[in-house]
Amino acid sequence: MSWIDALPDAAKTYLEQNRLDEVECVIGDLPGIARGKAVPAAKWEKQEYFHLPESIFFQTITGDWGEAAGPTGFTEPDMFLRPDLSTATAAPWTTDGTLQVIHDAYRTNGEPIGFSPRNVLKHVLAKYKEQGWTPVVAPEMEFFLVARNTDPAMKIEPMMGRTGRPVAGRQAYSMTAVDDFGPVIDDIYEYAEIQGFEIDGITQEGGAGQLEINLLHGDPVKLADEVFFFKRLIKEAALKHDCFATFMAKPIEGEPGSAMHIHHSVLDENGKNIFTADDGSETPEFMHFIGGLQQNLPNVIAVMAPYVNSYRRYVRDHAAPINLEWGRDNRTTGIRVPLSDPAARRVENRLAGMDCNPYLCIAASLACGYLGMMNATKPGEIYAGDAYDGEDDIPQGLYAALDLFDEATDIHDIMGHDFSRVYSIVKRTEYNEFLQVISPWEREHLLLNV
Repeated sequence: MSWIDALPDAAKTYLEQNRLDEVECVIGDLPGIARGKAVPAAKWEKQEYFHLPESIFFQTITGDWGEAAGPTGFTEPDMFLRPDLSTATAAPWTTDGTLQVIHDAYRTNGEPIGFSPRNVLKHVLAKYKEQGWTPVVAPEMEFFLVARNTDPAMKIEPMMGRTGRPVAGRQAYSMTAVDDFGPVIDDIYEYAEIQGFEIDGITQEGGAGQLEINLLHGDPVKLADEVFFFKRLIKEAALKHDCFATFMAKPIEGEPGSAMHIHHSVLDENGKNIFTADDGSETPEFMHFIGGLQQNLPNVIAVMAPYVNSYRRYVRDHAAPINLEWGRDNRTTGIRVPLSDPAARRVENRLAGMDCNPYLCIAASLACGYLGMMNATKPGEIYAGDAYDGEDDIPQGLYAALDLFDEATDIHDIMGHDFSRVYSIVKRTEYNEFLQVISPWEREHLLLNV
């Protein structure tokens, strides 16, 4: 079977040890949910593509639909979904031999679907390629392990640790706290190894039951694929141990939120970091990338913080940035320059929430840096001290963030106008859905008092 020759080594090893029964043909929608079809292995070997309606990209997180079909109306035409065999990876939690394969979306004329998130990221990378640049990114994934929550009316609680007590917060970097999740982490490591993913490290974060997984730096599409796969992997490992993994930006009252910090550098055609000059000093491109983030991040916050819950994370003195200041080795700033040797000089965007779609978030962050370098945007003065003492720069809620996004035509040029149109419509539909829900706070304080 010649298609096996195109698989990554980890997938080949898996197939040597497991009889292939099924292939999951998947594609990430706007929220980053895996959509697709499960296909018997015998059929998979014969097919070059499959179809899904393009309307999967018009769905909100609740499963409702935004009126984003365009002038032709809601006819739900099919897309051609073609496999990228380099993404093939095992689904090790299944009882039979199963591969997952990410697909790319095209129209019947071969044109990429502009509002497919993986295509959006590729569109941004093409802009870099035109300049002879290759971006490199490294995402950091924060998430919570929580007790099973089967009633949405109940508050989310931390999971029960191996000690028999609910895990506690305020234990950042504690090895003992990490050990509390030992069985879940063991399965995360095992699943990742079977799937061919390399984890750079796992640490305990500041929240109760909050962990962080760091991934090695590399190609933006490959890393976005891995984050997409990791979200499912981690959820499956948690379920095996009678708890939930959640990537909500702010799942527990009074605890820190979960971010997806993104480290960026850019290579030239010779593989040299353009942020570093021959003498080891910082280049204008480095400063302009920072300037681009400062100037343009407000316009893409709606992509990096895509839900009403996302904005609960931006709370002063609660481990998330509240402004667009930049600093060196300063975790209170929204834009951080980590300690590194000159060859590894990079910029960290600390604003994005872990509830983001990884393709769209990385695309948006790179678009901001690209505009900065193309426009020679100078950053503001470096911030010294605690940036929580500074002024708020983050839009106060999703609706305000969408207004900024709609006005940012230069961002639309980089990420794609078709995507920008569809994204705004779907997110505004989702916000209107949220407005129909009455919260416990409203019942508690308004029912009898107003």
